[in-house]
Amino acid sequence: MTTGAVNDGQTAHRNSPEANIREPREPEGTPPWLTESHPSPVEASSKVTARKRMRMLAVVCAIGLLGGLAVGVCFLVKFLMKPVVTQSPTELEDTKEMSLCNVSDDFAITDPRKVFYRISSVNSLLEIQREEWKTWLPVCFERWNASLGTSICKQLGHLRLSKHKGVNLTDIGPNYTAGFVQITSEHRNQLENIWRFRGSCITGKVIALKCFECGTRSKLPRIIGGTEATLGRWPWQVALHHSSKHMCGGSIITSQWIVTAAHCVHSYRVLQVSSWLVYAGIVTRSSGILAERSGNLVEKIIYNKQYNHRSHDNDIALVKLKSPLNFTDTIRPVCLPRYNQDFSGGTRCWISGWGYTTPDDVHIPDTLKEAAIPLISTKKCNSSCMYEGEITPRMLCAGYPEGKVDACQGDSGGPLVCQDENIWRLVGVVSWGTGCAEPNHPGVYTKVAEFLDWIYQTIENY
Repeated sequence: MTTGAVNDGQTAHRNSPEANIREPREPEGTPPWLTESHPSPVEASSKVTARKRMRMLAVVCAIGLLGGLAVGVCFLVKFLMKPVVTQSPTELEDTKEMSLCNVSDDFAITDPRKVFYRISSVNSLLEIQREEWKTWLPVCFERWNASLGTSICKQLGHLRLSKHKGVNLTDIGPNYTAGFVQITSEHRNQLENIWRFRGSCITGKVIALKCFECGTRSKLPRIIGGTEATLGRWPWQVALHHSSKHMCGGSIITSQWIVTAAHCVHSYRVLQVSSWLVYAGIVTRSSGILAERSGNLVEKIIYNKQYNHRSHDNDIALVKLKSPLNFTDTIRPVCLPRYNQDFSGGTRCWISGWGYTTPDDVHIPDTLKEAAIPLISTKKCNSSCMYEGEITPRMLCAGYPEGKVDACQGDSGGPLVCQDENIWRLVGVVSWGTGCAEPNHPGVYTKVAEFLDWIYQTIENY
């Protein structure tokens, strides 16, 4: 409320009718203190009664004072019997602050899925497990179609189906004796609800499946004890340049699509798309290296329409290249998370980028940097000692409570990846944070698992 509003209120109060009512004065004539008066018998009786009341009131007050004194003595004795703590007021405040920050991570995460999918690394068979089944079961060829294969590949974090076929049971050996899974006729039901247990397959065939390959990298040596990444270690990492200037990082998810942050691109209009270049398969940004490698032209930039530039909620965008990338040992796509996949707090993940190496530095390093950081549960990150409720369900946090390791300016849009069995998944996109590597202010990332439908639909529509 402004000062002017307060003054207006006071003026209105003074001008109210109640303010003009005057209290009555004493009657005119002889002043009362000069007037001689004699008490009547009734008045004398009243005075005696008043004296009794005063004595009783004095007794009650005395009892009250004695009781209060006794209580005070008890508290004093208890205080003197407490152990002496030699701690300064500053130390007490630090202890209070630490107790507020002592929020444990939520390690027990219940999986909401009822059906689990996997592709056997031995024979590429699609295998399914339901809650009530104790083992993985192969899928009968009956009623199978390619659209189901695509849906399952997306459930597994792959963009599309590569190939599928029926395999004779006689060719896979006697290992599958616990039964099979078959698709029911209710194809319009949810993917979880169309599977039924069968003792045998009528056609004598089961499904072998191969999804779009992602999340793998060639086995290249790493700099021991260093923070510089070797070529091919993070083959999905790209650099986004606008008008020959490094702007942000990004992650390859298909040969033509890059995931980045909405705040990197949302202010640029369609007419400026030609000013963007994407560099893939590099770790060094020196002018000589970039001159040797021509950047990839951009065809479309699509950011999430729900993006809020103030809170950075829904901070995700897709960049479509004019020409597809040629995948090599140093240029490969990363896998997306599985549907409903949630990594627990404490999971060790990795970030990479060309961002500032110190918060007060304005120099973008030439060589790609990498760092391992743990995920932080949303409960802990939203606590009063960190971001006090600013973390939405579409965000996640990663870093150390003491700071020291973090993404910074220039890393925006880049990947936060976590290893899931043998593949790497794009769990987060570098989004925002308070400062860089400050204690109790970890990096905040866009939670990719919340945008899978948006990603798939956007790629299909464009």
